[in-house]
Amino acid sequence: MKAFMDQNFLLENETAQKLYHLYAKEMPIFDYHNHLSAQEIFENKQFRGITEAWLGFDHYKWRAMRSNGVEEKYITGNASDYEKFEKWALTVPALIGNPLYHWTHLELQRYFDIHEPLQKKNAKDVYDTCNRLLQTEAFQVRSLLKRLKVHTLCTTDDPCDDLHYHKALKDENFEVKVLPTFRADRAIHIEKESFLPFVEELEKLINTPIQTYKQFEEALLDRVLYFHHVGTRFADHGLDEILFLPCTEEEADVIFQKALHHEELTRDEIRKFQGKIQVALGKCYHSLQWAMQLHIGPMRNNATRRYQSIGADAGFDSMMDGFVAQDLSRFLDALDKEETLPKTIIYCLNPKDNEVISTMLGNFQDGIIPGKIQFGTAWWFNDHKIGMQRQMEVLAATGVLSRFVGMVTDSRSFLSFSRHEYFRRILCNYLGTLIENGEYPNDIEAVGKIVQDICFGNIVSYTEAGYNTK
Repeated sequence: MKAFMDQNFLLENETAQKLYHLYAKEMPIFDYHNHLSAQEIFENKQFRGITEAWLGFDHYKWRAMRSNGVEEKYITGNASDYEKFEKWALTVPALIGNPLYHWTHLELQRYFDIHEPLQKKNAKDVYDTCNRLLQTEAFQVRSLLKRLKVHTLCTTDDPCDDLHYHKALKDENFEVKVLPTFRADRAIHIEKESFLPFVEELEKLINTPIQTYKQFEEALLDRVLYFHHVGTRFADHGLDEILFLPCTEEEADVIFQKALHHEELTRDEIRKFQGKIQVALGKCYHSLQWAMQLHIGPMRNNATRRYQSIGADAGFDSMMDGFVAQDLSRFLDALDKEETLPKTIIYCLNPKDNEVISTMLGNFQDGIIPGKIQFGTAWWFNDHKIGMQRQMEVLAATGVLSRFVGMVTDSRSFLSFSRHEYFRRILCNYLGTLIENGEYPNDIEAVGKIVQDICFGNIVSYTEAGYNTK
């Protein structure tokens, strides 16, 4: 029997162990999609305790606690920090087979040097130890980033954000690169209640009324350029569904006017507007040599009562089961026909779409940038051992796994970077098993290079790649 989460955790054979310990373990981290705060990095935040660091914003944990019968007052309510932590400690032992169990203990091990399983009987000792350490300089946010060798991280930022703290970090030459990402959701989703407030914010920002679609597009593209000058190299579109129909500027303006006047839009009008604005953005991203991320497939805020009382991003989302291929193909093709398709990373929340996404990549590769169109890492409800391996297997079977740009945390927690270790162990175990089974030559150096590229090298090259090298 193997020891609990020892140095060879998830590494099921000797080759996997060599690949991880010799090639993956010490690689730096380039986390190109997360929800961390640039302000907290600039101010070098000191958490008041482990409850704030772990439970203050983690809807993964909130969801698990509710499923374990924990009352809301111990999750998002007014219970004390220790009461909330204790309820989490009571929940953890129930999470057998859940990635939260592994993430919790990786964080306890890597950050706090606590190697015993968290449970009711040691909850107070763990709580006190973590809180004591979190008050030291070594546990301020910047030290936490450096401890796990974070090289670059890309936050997620609204187009109207002034990026003050990103600019301050850049001016300060902080050794970890903290780059903003242009998150265009509020500009794309004309059908949602957040759209008109976004237009109003954009008007205030440019100090000019926005009365036509053309004015809206121009103002939005100006924000792209502003982000670029601050250091942005990635955009992100969060799409419940991928919706696309061809649309002229005149049609887009009619739809925009209807939205301004609070008139209900048809599904085809939504598809046209989303297609039009995303094509305009995609062309701009291409001109700046950015990468465009498409996160496809959540069904958000399912529990109306909880959404009204707690709000969004509180653990009441799930997978959408709609169709993906046709509108995604049309969108990518609209850009490709004009040779303006940017580097693109496509994530799907529903694993039924793994093969759809992975086979779509090959339609639009350009033969210039290796892996120009990427199948994004296993995301959200899939970022566990089964989901990560399934994503790798599908990509390997239908594409070129060696060009994969690897893992992101997609997290709001500064303790989440140990998830890269979790991913790297699963990657090394998958490749090591292929070698052990005689499915790939036993060339450790060559496969070790593939491992290092997927862990770090590919995303660095991908970020820097341009379109003018043909």
